[in-house]
Amino acid sequence: MRHFGIIGYPLLHSFSARYFNEKFAAEKIDAEYSLFPMDNGQWTMDNGRCVRELIDSLDGMNVTLPYKQAIIPFLDRLDETAEAIGAVNVVHQRIGYNTDCLGFMESIKPLLRPEDKQALVLGTGGASKAACYGLRKLGVVPTLVSRTPREGMLGYDDLNEEVMNRHTVIVNCTPLGMLPDVDSCPPIPYERLSARHLLFDCVYNPEETLFLSKGKAQGAKIKNGMEMLYGQAKAAWKIWES
Repeated sequence: MRHFGIIGYPLLHSFSARYFNEKFAAEKIDAEYSLFPMDNGQWTMDNGRCVRELIDSLDGMNVTLPYKQAIIPFLDRLDETAEAIGAVNVVHQRIGYNTDCLGFMESIKPLLRPEDKQALVLGTGGASKAACYGLRKLGVVPTLVSRTPREGMLGYDDLNEEVMNRHTVIVNCTPLGMLPDVDSCPPIPYERLSARHLLFDCVYNPEETLFLSKGKAQGAKIKNGMEMLYGQAKAAWKIWES
């Protein structure tokens, strides 16, 4: 039997476990997919010994929040895309890959208009790095937004009317709004949204987050992260099968 799994924290509602175990059952693949929730204490244990052992024990691994960047020192190398993005969500034979970018691009591309030239990307973690890379590939210039902005970023207090009007695409790469924290959302000025805006949420559970709901109320187009997840999962399986 082949063994696959996902590392992250928390892993209360894992899409990947459900997707792959259903796939294995339907296609009669002799494999199982397990959850490996690791909090910070486990992650740092013995200088990462447990992380390396987990990588070597699995035929393939997914990586999710908050370890898409922290996993990199435990790998032998990164593929070209993961190297360019600086974040990993798939591991195979100690090589790191990033399929988040492919899933994101496939999902958002049909919604982009020729006039969508600039985007706000909320958050600065691994998902935001993949989103920024994908947006650039699609001809949209991304700007990161953070609660603690560094050079080249914006803070939420900087999102005035002019900024919101110029950036017609807004991508949430934070976990705000994810089940069970459904009453939270990124602190953007929703009253400045309009039908010109597209809101994309990398969160998929619930189907319509508060972020998306507030955008829809202002007439914005909205899309959640479910299709993105299917895209990245299919790409991950191709890597593991190779």
